[in-house]
Amino acid sequence: MIEDFVKDALAEDIGRGDLYALVEPPVDASAVVIAKSSGVLAGEKYVNVLCRMQNITVKWLKHDKASFVKGDVIATFEADSHAMLSSERTILDMLLHASSIASLTQKYVDIIKPYGTKLLDTRKTRPLLRVFEKYATRCGGAVNHRMGLDDSLMIKDTHLKTIKNLEEYIAKAREVIPFTAKIEIEAETLFVAEQAMRAKCDIVMCDNMTPAQVEEVVAFRDANYPHILLEASGNISLDTIESYAKTGVDAISSGSLIHQANWIDLSMKMD
Repeated sequence: MIEDFVKDALAEDIGRGDLYALVEPPVDASAVVIAKSSGVLAGEKYVNVLCRMQNITVKWLKHDKASFVKGDVIATFEADSHAMLSSERTILDMLLHASSIASLTQKYVDIIKPYGTKLLDTRKTRPLLRVFEKYATRCGGAVNHRMGLDDSLMIKDTHLKTIKNLEEYIAKAREVIPFTAKIEIEAETLFVAEQAMRAKCDIVMCDNMTPAQVEEVVAFRDANYPHILLEASGNISLDTIESYAKTGVDAISSGSLIHQANWIDLSMKMD
């Protein structure tokens, strides 16, 4: 999967061929990627695949999940000039995209770490970039939520509109979904959360609730269904995530890890 992604990324930029390479034969070249701002590295795994494809020798001075500051050398590269220059933009774009997500994710993780709460990503990813972007959140310290509709059963408010009897539905679901698949139910009120727990789900998502409302759900869970996991979600930001971690939920999910990540600054320089 990574190989296909990298091939497509290269093809998008190189097209029918780098016109620079038509003018003169290649020469030996070396380059470095330098950090021009601080952040957390992600993208090493993908760049390694690209370098194998393009016969580029890469040496990493920083690795995935490592922090860096302005002025740090991230990696060095050696190849012929045609391979190096035709790969430059794709290398940087993969590092920039992934590292920007990882850098923002770590900020969230650092805030909630004292409370023992897990940070989860979501399915709010760019089309065809889900695996890449969720890899980036892992580099920043998050735990992946489901990758798609096929690895756990989440019953959202829209699904609930189609279900007449939740307990019967979950009982039937247990008979047909994989044994290891969990069932999660989205709840916007304490009443719905209580219904979900009585219906024997595995996880309740407290969606768009205030911290005070989440605390009520946590209290009910702790008193009656301590085995059920609780997740808080919905418009959670850097400014508000600590207040949710304090409620006692097991996990907090946020789409902003990906869609609110601003690009950091990395640059490639030829020696």
